[in-house]
Amino acid sequence: MADLAALQQTLGVWFNQPSLLEQALIHSSYINENPDFAPTSNERLEFLGDAILGFIVAEELYQRFPQLGEGEMTKLRASLVRRDTLSRIAKNISLGDYLYLGRGEEASGGRRKPANLAGALEAVIAAIFLDQGLTAVRDFVLRSVNQELNKLLTQGVEVDYKSQLQELIQARQQPTPSYRVIETVGPDHDKTFTVEVRVGDTVLGRGSGKSKKEAEAEAAHSALAQLPTNFTQ
Repeated sequence: MADLAALQQTLGVWFNQPSLLEQALIHSSYINENPDFAPTSNERLEFLGDAILGFIVAEELYQRFPQLGEGEMTKLRASLVRRDTLSRIAKNISLGDYLYLGRGEEASGGRRKPANLAGALEAVIAAIFLDQGLTAVRDFVLRSVNQELNKLLTQGVEVDYKSQLQELIQARQQPTPSYRVIETVGPDHDKTFTVEVRVGDTVLGRGSGKSKKEAEAEAAHSALAQLPTNFTQ
């Protein structure tokens, strides 16, 4: 059994219904092997926690940074609620140590998997909300994301143009974009790559950079700027 008292001490939240916290720690693999332990995994709580997290982060950005526009706030929110960020927060509080996992998931390193950690953190957020309400869960979320938010404000947000393009193309039910190097110039120690991004036979954009990754990002950025006019659904 998970040491719920120790976890509550770490979270800074003492539950009226500890069973809610325990529910947030139950991975679906554990239910498959122990169907009599609990009726469901933490997946429903994860769903609710995702929505609560997004709302609290959006509200905080809106209130705290009146100078930021919609686009800037959207980038910050996306960076704060993405899986990698949430898994880092979960690792910092050793949340993986408390998870209920099936034997196979345990053997495959399930306590360290970003998806499991991020999902469990979202489930814990939902459990706090259901147990103690919005004020308590807002306090917990803001304490949890504050370090990540300050880091983003200091370092800036890296915009993932390739992911943005892929999501937009997939929403239009088109094939996944492909990237191809069409030109390489310069000596080995100082090359410049030119890349084009395509969907099928249609060239959506081109970009250049000192690495293939940089050129691909620039090509995706170019495509996003032109996409509404050069690509039909």
